[in-house]
Amino acid sequence: MRVGFDNDKYIQLQAQHIRERIDQFGGKLYLEFGGKLFDDYHASRVLPGFAPDVKFRMLKSFAEDVEIIIAINANDIEKNKARGDLGITYDEDVLRLADIYRTNGLAVAAVVLTQYAGQPAADAFRKRLSMLGITCKLHYPITGYPHDIDLIVSDDGYGKNEFVETARPLVVVTAPGPGSGKLATCLSQVYHEHRRGVAAGYAKFETFPVWNLPLKHPVNIAYEAATVDLDDSNIIDPFHLEAYGKTTVNYNRDVEAFPVVKELMERIMGESPYQSPTDMGVNMVGFAISDDEACRAAANMEIVRRYFTAAVNVKRTGTGQDHVDKLKVIMKKAGVDKDLSPARSAALLKEETTGEPAGAMVLPDGQVVTGKTSTRLGAASSLLMNALKAVAGVDMELEVISNEAIEPISRLKTKQLGSKNPRLHPDETLIALSITSATSETAARVMSGLDKLRGCDAFFSVIISSSDESLLKRLGINVCCEPKFERSGYYHR
Repeated sequence: MRVGFDNDKYIQLQAQHIRERIDQFGGKLYLEFGGKLFDDYHASRVLPGFAPDVKFRMLKSFAEDVEIIIAINANDIEKNKARGDLGITYDEDVLRLADIYRTNGLAVAAVVLTQYAGQPAADAFRKRLSMLGITCKLHYPITGYPHDIDLIVSDDGYGKNEFVETARPLVVVTAPGPGSGKLATCLSQVYHEHRRGVAAGYAKFETFPVWNLPLKHPVNIAYEAATVDLDDSNIIDPFHLEAYGKTTVNYNRDVEAFPVVKELMERIMGESPYQSPTDMGVNMVGFAISDDEACRAAANMEIVRRYFTAAVNVKRTGTGQDHVDKLKVIMKKAGVDKDLSPARSAALLKEETTGEPAGAMVLPDGQVVTGKTSTRLGAASSLLMNALKAVAGVDMELEVISNEAIEPISRLKTKQLGSKNPRLHPDETLIALSITSATSETAARVMSGLDKLRGCDAFFSVIISSSDESLLKRLGINVCCEPKFERSGYYHR
């Protein structure tokens, strides 16, 4: 795929800039880390070449200077709030994150329970953390937060919060999701540090919007599409424009909150080191873009994907039409429509000519291949096999998977597992292909093409099953579906 981002340059620039910010505050920095520290697949889609774990690799480049605090809102534990992408609760994700940090050489200083008010589920989680040997600290609700500055910056505000002892120059504050209290955790820590006579500062790391790209750059518009459920919008930072006469991009919530954050820092530190929300950021991602046109094209595709994802969600759940309407406006702003990918027209045409659900995929060389529903394979499986044949240079008409590999799986599904559908799903197809590859050189060749499909765009003429979509995404394939079901009915899996 066409590369538009330089990971090595990014790691160098980002690490250098964070070190400069640490020095600015005398050797101690609390860094609020927004978004995903690793597995940032949105960034990898809109900045082709961006490694999903590059921010994590950047931190690991000076791991000996880094400690991590994980913040989680006690109310989210009580409500059993879950991550939509992983399907696990926030408290479980805290443990997952702690494991990942620890096994990669990054020290976890503590877990902070924010908004703690004696919630039973939060107490149970505290006990679990204690049994695991993980330090847990409590931060309490503050009446009038964030506007009652006198109370917040006092012994009855931040002063009541339990302090996390840290020894390293960079403390990264991260969380399992939004609303976890990362900013309040950072400022509370800075307050306690200054009371102890330790010079410490605060900064924010958000990858999007990219502050030094134009407001209407597709990469920034794609961020609006990704956060349509949060009512975020990109705007020109008025504080930065007034202070420096330079146009930079930020998002509405940071701009709206800045006057309060600035006053809080003035009370804690004596003066605010920042004149604008852009000042607070340390993001250098815009300087590592190596091919702007490639990033523009990729971001436009992401905007369209977000539209189809929202439209499919409406079909599945009956909710979210307002998100679809907003995404139509966003697509218009970006100058794209739902026919941007040639895979859509190819999939719809294949369905029209065969009378069955179909799919299409744009391969790295621009070739579009299709797949149709057959007696043995569903549309997703058929498309996957045809795409693999194409990138491996194998004849499309050649039967690569032996009947001996397919029949036992189909029989197991229908006879023992009670399925009415004998067709193989993509995961079952890959198992059959893998079995065949043990005795077939051609099958082995086809199997080796899996990595070449990473980053490709696929489109289906109907909504495919969640399991099929999940498998394709795990292979790195971007999936869109026409918002309609294969059959009429009340219940769809």
